[in-house]
Amino acid sequence: MAAASFSATSDDGATVTATAPLRVFFIPFFATGHIIPIVDLACLFAARPGVESTVVLTPANAALVRSTLDRSAAAGRSVRLLLFPFPSVGLPAGVENIATAPASETWRVEKAVELAQSVHEELIRLHRPDAVVADIHYWWTTSIAADLGIPRITCHPIGCFPQLVMSNLFRIRSELAINNESSSPTPIVTVPGLPGRSISIPRAELPNFLKVADNMTAAWDRIKQAQLTCHGSVVNTFSGLEGEYCEEYRRVHARRAWFVGPVSLAANASIERGGSETGEATGKECLRWLDEQEEASVVFVCFGSWCFFTDEQLHELAAGLEASGRPFLWALRAAEDDEWMEEGWEERVKGRGLVARGWVPQVAILGHRAVGAFLTHCGWNSVLEAAAAGVPMLTWPLVFEQFINERLVVEVVGAGRRVWEGPRAEAEAKKTVVPREAIASVVTRFMEAGGGREVAAKKATELAAAARAAVEEGGSSRCDLENLIDELVAARRGGTL
Repeated sequence: MAAASFSATSDDGATVTATAPLRVFFIPFFATGHIIPIVDLACLFAARPGVESTVVLTPANAALVRSTLDRSAAAGRSVRLLLFPFPSVGLPAGVENIATAPASETWRVEKAVELAQSVHEELIRLHRPDAVVADIHYWWTTSIAADLGIPRITCHPIGCFPQLVMSNLFRIRSELAINNESSSPTPIVTVPGLPGRSISIPRAELPNFLKVADNMTAAWDRIKQAQLTCHGSVVNTFSGLEGEYCEEYRRVHARRAWFVGPVSLAANASIERGGSETGEATGKECLRWLDEQEEASVVFVCFGSWCFFTDEQLHELAAGLEASGRPFLWALRAAEDDEWMEEGWEERVKGRGLVARGWVPQVAILGHRAVGAFLTHCGWNSVLEAAAAGVPMLTWPLVFEQFINERLVVEVVGAGRRVWEGPRAEAEAKKTVVPREAIASVVTRFMEAGGGREVAAKKATELAAAARAAVEEGGSSRCDLENLIDELVAARRGGTL
């Protein structure tokens, strides 16, 4: 059982036993790619009798998940919302997410994270939940929870492989950073201390915080210390994808660790997940269009909620997709205007290509029989969702750990192929222009017989089977989820962590 029992004595002296729910707070970072999987996790908790899940969000971010929460409630898994005002950092009203802030203003969202500390403390102390599941960015929740005698669980938005790579590289930051004009860091870096095969990454593709001091660099030690001293870590991954890295993470980087993904698969994510009514209409249009396409023929193109391409790059991508001759479904960020689009382009590709503006139901699209490849930025959610759907990937990473995720997909697992073999850089990714000829060539070749898709698809199909097995009754992720809830129940009963 997930609910704790306690006894009291009535006026007539009889013993009365009551059951109180296990109350768990979930606190995600101000980014769509963090909010959606943490809400999925909250819904999975709520599926256990006697568990009361509450997601702590700002109003504009709550709007992203209301459809998901309504659907979960209708299925008998009610999740509460606790709203707090987005910190005042100079952004326009309603801009509360790194995906909706202009590229030049994302630092303000990082500032809002710092300012959220006092609000989080006030809410946790006021409501006194039985446990807190907080995004890795909110390191301070560990000490708040410890002061109240409740467990804090660190929630990771990315997998064990990228976490291990970044942690191990952080230890050799002095070798990666340019400390003076005479220093010349090695252009190719071999990651130290990884289990399994050797992984090398060009220094230019590493997350910026490993090369120059920034907000993440300053917070890294606090984040890792909070992770090591809190009750444990929950990660949206599954052993079939990165088993040896999960074991290494559990051994070195957490007191306890639970691998519960893919949460989108476990939570039975649907077309409503993460979208507004307008987005749902767009999603239905996409699925109707896919219904008319041949099996495994379509290239789904999506670069996530936080992608800033130049007009020149958008123009080259459009031309490359047209020249490939392959059917494609391209999800464009709502913030993109059409100034980049060559006159008559949409008419020329009409029928063979569909452009969807704004949010699309990625999980539902990847699960459609017509999708044969996923051209992706390698965000962790996208990698997991493609793996769960058994769709091979064409990789085009842009920022932060996405270049590291690409190594897992292409080199370790073998479920994809790089779009561009030319020079790339994490800090300058938005300025690097991949030419139309390269895009057309890799898409055409990958989708034709003998072009590599069959091999990658076989690996992807194996991943999908492993993902399904992980979240089913008796599977590794399902057991880890149940064990985590059981531990939180036991911690409340015992009154100690």
